[in-house]
Amino acid sequence: MNEELISKKDLLDLTGISYGQLYRWKRKDLIPEDWFIRKSTFTGQETFFPKQKILERIDKIQTMKENLSLDELADMFSPNVSDIKLEADELVRRNIVSRPVMDFYLENEKGNLSFPFSRILEVFILEKLLQSGEINLDEGKMLLQVLIENRDQIKQKRTDLVMTRKLGVTQCLLLMNTEGYHFDSGTKLVSHISINACMEEIKARFV
Repeated sequence: MNEELISKKDLLDLTGISYGQLYRWKRKDLIPEDWFIRKSTFTGQETFFPKQKILERIDKIQTMKENLSLDELADMFSPNVSDIKLEADELVRRNIVSRPVMDFYLENEKGNLSFPFSRILEVFILEKLLQSGEINLDEGKMLLQVLIENRDQIKQKRTDLVMTRKLGVTQCLLLMNTEGYHFDSGTKLVSHISINACMEEIKARFV
């Protein structure tokens, strides 16, 4: 399954923004560097973007820039989240995670009740997939193991979480800086989540 791309020319035409705006937002870290994808075409090298992600991001920027400065928006979209830390009860109170999922997380992760951003992200993803019914509790345990074992890599790279099922067996994969993936026809895609989008969703709760 390949992520749909949009060319720079089509993006500018579709959104009505200028070349200068696009690269100013890039310099301000409102648009990630790794979304600028260079590809060879019959006319030479051209720049493409992940279509859904870039359109959603530009829509957010245009909607919020009336009330927030570019620096404030950059802080919101920035992956630097080291200052965020909450207690378990506070996460439940803010409706970032439900009490049953929090209890399940604490039972399996065996940590304390203080949540830096890496643990907030893990319990948030767990909440999202369990509440949607996409995974069951046993698959939730597998998901947590994969997320916990790869905390350092997740913080440093653009990461997608993919869960598949074949012949009743579930697999949990982390794809780092990838443009797409393919599975055989007998494999069912259970879930595909952008972890970086989850980070932004959490951070938006703190703005």
